[in-house]
Amino acid sequence: MASLLLQLAGLVVALAAAALILVSVIAFITATKMPPYHQHEEEKFFLNAKGQKEILPSIWDSPTKQLSVVVPSYNEEKRLPVMMDEALNYLEKRQKQDSKFTYEVIVVDDGSQDQTSKVAFKYSQKYGSDKVRVITLVQNRGKGGAVRMGVFSSRGEKILMADADGATKFPDVEKLEKGLSALQPWPDQMAIACGSRAHLEKESIAQRSYFRTLLMYGFHFLVWFLCVKGIRDTQCGFKLLTREAAARTFSSLHIERWAFDVELLYIAQFLKIPIAEVAVNWTEIEGSKLVPFWSWLQMGKDLLFIRLRYLMGAWRIEPTRKVS
Repeated sequence: MASLLLQLAGLVVALAAAALILVSVIAFITATKMPPYHQHEEEKFFLNAKGQKEILPSIWDSPTKQLSVVVPSYNEEKRLPVMMDEALNYLEKRQKQDSKFTYEVIVVDDGSQDQTSKVAFKYSQKYGSDKVRVITLVQNRGKGGAVRMGVFSSRGEKILMADADGATKFPDVEKLEKGLSALQPWPDQMAIACGSRAHLEKESIAQRSYFRTLLMYGFHFLVWFLCVKGIRDTQCGFKLLTREAAARTFSSLHIERWAFDVELLYIAQFLKIPIAEVAVNWTEIEGSKLVPFWSWLQMGKDLLFIRLRYLMGAWRIEPTRKVS
């Protein structure tokens, strides 16, 4: 009996090892180079308030604004106005109180099938294209791809990622700014402050099904085990980066969909960029694009592949370089 159990245990170990080797080979073979920054000619331009084409700036240019806000948007014609109204009311009020404060909001329409670009462009017409710019991607890239396109066209000394649903109260950007300042001195002018909903976890568990709670804990474990240590909430869409940190991390980013946050923070920790996790006010907004089971499954696969591909050298952290 004992020998049979030992044989079964050996078989299980062998099968597990074979499965890991197979997955590793698949991860290596399917590893893609970093997606192109400007795949289409149309994505190199934005429309000014008069509807005329102007070429987009580059993150490698010297900054001319204090804050850039990048808003990835996919089919957000209904939810975007609430977020934009709150953000622009705050930013305009702050500028009136401090004449030295300058900002821009970059809405990246990620190949929407609705009127997202038209809705966003109305704000460009109202506030001027120096303050609000709309980048319309020819095809859907995914949230990470849309954020990256906005980041690489930004002019700010600091760059804020903010979701189009307005789930995080926009004035909480001040909390992120304080978190960023607390990390000084910044090595090579690089630092990141991540908005966090971890303090709301008990409340969210009470409102979720057991299955969704199990998925959440499973995802958190995989993030910790495979990629990112010390950050309880990697997925909050409210993150503030110094310009140098944004340039370095997004230059090496491969994942273009939901798990891009994890790779971003994996790269940041590899580069020893200091990261602050800051509690923010957050409310769940209806209309999420995530399909609970399949989205978590996709992200789980992405987490495993992130770890394996960097471990095997299929992906590498890029040195500082300009975007072509």
